Amino acid sequence: MNTEVLIMPCLDMQNGRVVKGVHFVDINDAGDPVECAKAYCKAGADELAMLDICATVENRGTMLEVVRKVAEVCTVPLTIGGGINSVESARAVLEAGADKVSIASAGFRDPQLLKDLIKEFGADKITVAIDVDKNEDLPSGYEVYVDGGRTPTGYDALEWAINVDRMGVPVILPTSKAGDGAKTGYDLPIIKLMHQKCKAKIVASGGAGKLEDFLAAADAGATILLAASVFHFHMIDIPELKEFLWKSGYKVNR
Repeated sequence: MNTEVLIMPCLDMQNGRVVKGVHFVDINDAGDPVECAKAYCKAGADELAMLDICATVENRGTMLEVVRKVAEVCTVPLTIGGGINSVESARAVLEAGADKVSIASAGFRDPQLLKDLIKEFGADKITVAIDVDKNEDLPSGYEVYVDGGRTPTGYDALEWAINVDRMGVPVILPTSKAGDGAKTGYDLPIIKLMHQKCKAKIVASGGAGKLEDFLAAADAGATILLAASVFHFHMIDIPELKEFLWKSGYKVNR
């Protein structure tokens, strides 16, 4: 097979702590972000994501001091999201030590922002996150949600992904609202659709519960496999996952 897949733990942040919820609610504490970042880098994570889950809803910027502290100990590429809604706020996060910024609600509401960010920092610094949920009334069967998965937009998720892809964004991160934290498996149809229609790398996000879920996402076309709960609470450890994927025919950094 020889397709390389990358493992990306995600630190969802609230009030300076790592947390994890189910379906974007029912939040539980999962630890200190700096210690979590250290542990994941040591365990063999290929990349790390950190998302300030309340920044957009609370209408504030990302907690830059937390970004600085995590960036100092992080030995792999670090993507930061949450509350980034301007060129200036993206610059502040990148200057605090992030390697990439992830844009969701602000980029959907103002697509020109994505173009401005690409022009200012280069496409390789930009990831576009898309929170999705099923809606059979839309052509793809999936709808874009904003505000941390709280607000439906009526806009087709695949159409938005294709628009983002045409801008030259190299990584698209769809998260299934139904799958988030549920450990019932990734939402494979939307991964397949975006993989088929977009040149960008697709990140699988929302729903990993067992080793086979990661394999199914890779088979569906995801090349970056993101998870939180199963890693935070040691249901699955990264070396174990990489060994499983390698034995299943995928290239992994071991």
